[in-house]
Amino acid sequence: MPYMNFKDLNMYYEDMGCGEPILFLHSHFSRSLLAFGAQIQPFQGEYRCLFPDFRGHGRTKCESLEWDSRKIADDMAGFLDALEIPSAHLFAYSFGTTVGMYMASKYPEKVRSLIAIGAGTEPNPEGSEDFLPESIIKRNDTRMIRDMTARHFEAHRGNWETFMEQTVLDWRQHPNLTEEEWNALSCPLFFINGDSDPFGSCRQLKEKCPRAETFEVPNCGHGPHFVMEHAKEVNERALDFLRELGSGVCTDSTAGC
Repeated sequence: MPYMNFKDLNMYYEDMGCGEPILFLHSHFSRSLLAFGAQIQPFQGEYRCLFPDFRGHGRTKCESLEWDSRKIADDMAGFLDALEIPSAHLFAYSFGTTVGMYMASKYPEKVRSLIAIGAGTEPNPEGSEDFLPESIIKRNDTRMIRDMTARHFEAHRGNWETFMEQTVLDWRQHPNLTEEEWNALSCPLFFINGDSDPFGSCRQLKEKCPRAETFEVPNCGHGPHFVMEHAKEVNERALDFLRELGSGVCTDSTAGC
């Protein structure tokens, strides 16, 4: 599987399909293919799909164990440069939506559109204390320890405590866009949220970005694009959004691959 060396990173990623590029931006506790398992087959038939593991996550390697949403947004811009991709659509989930919004506001020339699932407008630290290492150890949550150690072993070299501390710190501080950054979101936007998502709502996002398209998924929480939730409908809506932008399959079998 491919790795890309740039900046201080040896970044792991998957590259599937052919056509205009879509950069998938994953969630906090996950890594790319785990966060978007239900999107791989539907999207790679029409687009070149890029699934990187962020700094500090999955199989991406870096000497520093420190990261945050803004640093990762810079990484994603650098990742596109390293692949010689001038611009891409963004498909983001949860923490990835924060990365995507920072990236779209700072590097508008690199972002063709942003589809954001489970986005919020401000930090929501409620419940984050349950994910601190001392809380996990206190309740003897061996499954969480095992999962985080295995899932991010290459990135954190088995140091699951530092991974959880970094995650909670980022969770408590982001998203934190300035008014100028909100106004700089000039690309086509599509926000998708479950109607019972505790981290954000389409109404709040529409107040910040009045021209954005939104889809509030009924009877759903934070992950409407998951296989066991509403993946089929979310995928259809997202693909329709992209098609209406005039994007899609590359007719030249060698271009964009």
